[in-house]
Amino acid sequence: MLINQDFSVDRTKYIGGSDVGAILGLSKFRSPLEVWMEKTGKEVPIKDSLPLRFGSFAESFIADEYAKATGQTLVQDQSTHIHPEHSFMSAHIDRFVLEDSKSAAPSKILECKTANPFSQQEWGEVGTDQVPMSYLCQCIWYMAITNLEKADLAVLFGNSDFRIYEIRRDQELENIVLEKAKQFWNEHVLKDIAPSAMTEKDCQTLFNKGDSAKSIQASDELYQMLTQYHIIHHDIAKQEEQLSQIKQTIMNQMQDAESLQYQGKTIATWKAPKTSYRLDTKRIEQERPDLFEQYRTPVQNGRRLVVKTLSKKLS
Repeated sequence: MLINQDFSVDRTKYIGGSDVGAILGLSKFRSPLEVWMEKTGKEVPIKDSLPLRFGSFAESFIADEYAKATGQTLVQDQSTHIHPEHSFMSAHIDRFVLEDSKSAAPSKILECKTANPFSQQEWGEVGTDQVPMSYLCQCIWYMAITNLEKADLAVLFGNSDFRIYEIRRDQELENIVLEKAKQFWNEHVLKDIAPSAMTEKDCQTLFNKGDSAKSIQASDELYQMLTQYHIIHHDIAKQEEQLSQIKQTIMNQMQDAESLQYQGKTIATWKAPKTSYRLDTKRIEQERPDLFEQYRTPVQNGRRLVVKTLSKKLS
């Protein structure tokens, strides 16, 4: 089913392809809780960042490169596609690939991506379906909604490595993805029940206010985790000390030189950053208390976890 209006401004009505990976816990960028916050209207994320703007800008270029590489005819469709059985499942397709230049029937989907060159190890051989799981599930989602059997994923790493991956419809995986999405929508969005926290940020979001009169008893398992926390924290402190010693050696060798060379390549720099400016709030408070009082605003700081040194060892 097609909806000719653009509902992307109201993402609370639908689960879209970019949400699926996060719902399944596969996204590096969002957690299930963040998707839930958006769908229940508790938080309206600002969809504006340099990577997002560049990805949107580069979409046309990637589609053109795909057309040149394959000779396929592409069609851009701004419609919102809705699953025939589940009205909350939507898809915005980057491009449709036509059967041939004379046909109006699409043969497959084209999804366009940009990626950091340092993430190339997360991708497999060109022409396979070995792509990050979040992107694989996004393509599976789009095929389920459009009832097409194939999807090509074109990706540009940096500005020099262009690849095309081929993904075929997998009914078993599709059923799992759709079922997980249905469960998320019915059990969390419609019932307004938050999913479990998966990150520290999630914990701060769910439990942002503390009760000073409340205390709980740690289980033996949790106590052992705290013991492990201190061991890891000690190891990190030792490594940071070692890093500091290495940095001191480098700085002593460089002295007033701003770059360090090895076999014709710059391997380190030691430069002063550009001058930055900040407001001297203490001075303003002293010299213009009227202005300070007029413009200061309270800031609610997040809760801070402090793990105490353990004196007792469990047997």
